[in-house]
Amino acid sequence: MILTQILEPACIIVPLQGKNKEAVIAELVDALASAGSIQDKNVVLQAVLAREQTRSTGIGSGIAIPHGKCKGARELVMAMGISPQGVDFESIDEKPVYIVVLLVSPIDKTGPHIQALARISRLMLDEEFKNKIQHSTSAQELYDLISCKESE
Repeated sequence: MILTQILEPACIIVPLQGKNKEAVIAELVDALASAGSIQDKNVVLQAVLAREQTRSTGIGSGIAIPHGKCKGARELVMAMGISPQGVDFESIDEKPVYIVVLLVSPIDKTGPHIQALARISRLMLDEEFKNKIQHSTSAQELYDLISCKESE
């Protein structure tokens, strides 16, 4: 799984404006809708928020990976944002989230969804890389960092 195949610079927001997890998720869903990456913004937003209610997707270390599966997406898509001030995502480590990666996929396509979650998790284990991502100052810079990392 190569993340830059499902992420485009238009779906990256640096900095995120939202002050809570619902606002940040809505902001990223809006980016997907504006880029024409999803069919139904409201269906996608409701699916991701419903998933978030079952258990927080704040995985710790300043990272959250909200995700959902629904009819509002034709294929696996990704949006990403950086919150310089941090957002309370009710993370497992109870610390603020700075890097938010949103994944949305069709209901019937589980494999790519799981592969993307695993790929993101592996990339974020690299502390130096994660730090560079967190301190990105533009969508293009963040996209280029991921692109370079994946070509290593």
